[in-house]
Amino acid sequence: MNAPLLEIRGLQKRFGAVTATDGVDLSVATGETLALIGPNGAGKTTLINQMAGALHPDGGRILFDGRDITRTPTHRRALMGIARTFQITNIFNGFSVLENVALAVQARSGHSFRFWRDARRIPALTDPAMAVLEELGMSAKAHVPAGRLSHGEQRQIGIAMALAARPRILLLDEPTAGMGRRETAGMIRLLEQLKGRHAMLLVEHDMDVVFTLADRISVLVYGRCIATGSSLEIQGNPLVRDAYLGDDWCRVNVPNGTDGGADHA
Repeated sequence: MNAPLLEIRGLQKRFGAVTATDGVDLSVATGETLALIGPNGAGKTTLINQMAGALHPDGGRILFDGRDITRTPTHRRALMGIARTFQITNIFNGFSVLENVALAVQARSGHSFRFWRDARRIPALTDPAMAVLEELGMSAKAHVPAGRLSHGEQRQIGIAMALAARPRILLLDEPTAGMGRRETAGMIRLLEQLKGRHAMLLVEHDMDVVFTLADRISVLVYGRCIATGSSLEIQGNPLVRDAYLGDDWCRVNVPNGTDGGADHA
């Protein structure tokens, strides 16, 4: 595996008596897709918020390309190449798809958001936005108001807006949340296009998505990382079965004789 692009060491975060992140160690290499899974309340979104800079940890360190960014503000992390998406779709429904992505280009360029409407007409912003849409096969929707699109298409706009920031790593917080099978399949195809070209940390509940996309998987339970390994290692890990996947899921999905023995964190 390549040297870590994003690395967290002994990360801790508490909210009163609740320990949401309990000494977590994780790393994502350049071009790697690491999936972060675990039950509701495990601390996955809290962890991704700390990586993005929305929350400051109480202990531990966050390194990006070897540089300590533990206290670096969110906007500076974005300029360094850390982009994220959110569980809830975060777009401007009254703007077209192209205009939404152009605003993300504008943010990356450091222009003032007082000139939103001008940003919709400036080629220096709309041209790279269209290039992102063409890269993702979404150019046919460029001039459609975002509010008229399906939920799945709106989630794809969120990915396009993150890519407009020219990231080195994408932090994806449940990109298939609320989607049906067809929309989920479309999101998988989109993310498969990005594999290897961008490092990705994927927080996701849909195991089909995880096992299709992830190079490695880390399992978070009560704020602790209990295992990290390949898909087969995670599926065969008894700790993961007990804490998250369950024996019934494994009987249906794990091939006979598979036993991983993933690395324990």
